[in-house]
Amino acid sequence: MSSQVPRLEVDGLTVTFGGLTALDDVSFSVGDGRTVALIGPNGAGKTTAFNAVCSLVRPTAGTVRIAGRAAPASPTRLLERGVARTLQGLGLFEAMTVLENVVVPLTGRPGRTDAHRATALATLDRLGLAQHAHAPVGALPYPERKRVALARALVTGPRLLLLDEPAGGLGAEDIDELADVVRRLAADGCAVLLVEHHMDFVMGLADEIVVLDFGRVVASGTPDAVRADPAVEAAYLGLEAAA
Repeated sequence: MSSQVPRLEVDGLTVTFGGLTALDDVSFSVGDGRTVALIGPNGAGKTTAFNAVCSLVRPTAGTVRIAGRAAPASPTRLLERGVARTLQGLGLFEAMTVLENVVVPLTGRPGRTDAHRATALATLDRLGLAQHAHAPVGALPYPERKRVALARALVTGPRLLLLDEPAGGLGAEDIDELADVVRRLAADGCAVLLVEHHMDFVMGLADEIVVLDFGRVVASGTPDAVRADPAVEAAYLGLEAAA
């Protein structure tokens, strides 16, 4: 694959539900080692765009390509394409241990069970969770459970990581630690796409920000450029009428 081919490329993405246009001609890309954030007010189309990338929503028009190839028709095929994602609702098995949860994505892959466990333990150690490996997930505080969900995404060694509101429900210290993790991933060449409402987190982390409003891209660029864009202020603060 040429280094010029984005890890993720969304081109002219349009999604309609009956008479409602949820996304209208949305385009952006994420290169290896880059972090791109989708932001916008509630109802802007962020989740629809994210779900289209994850093959959970079928586009009405436009394309989603991963490493130069059309995205798979089913989300169950994303892992084999080097894609992993986290969920807003975490989706953890709370009666199972932390280690058992993180091993789940490796189940069915070639290799020995003990090798899979070693990979999962190394991932937990990377996120400061090794001491909780044999504790039930349901016994952990919420910030640690969010890290377990992230560990479960990272255990497969993704080249494209999709993060759905990763900072939601976290305190300042946990958010700083999460930002450090994402920076290290990007430094290792992983492409990261995130949907997030926490603006301080986004502005301090993303290489590029794509702003959606009413299903359309109203601004995109570096955090500084987006912060200074009047269209972004209008989208968030409703200043169209005053203007």
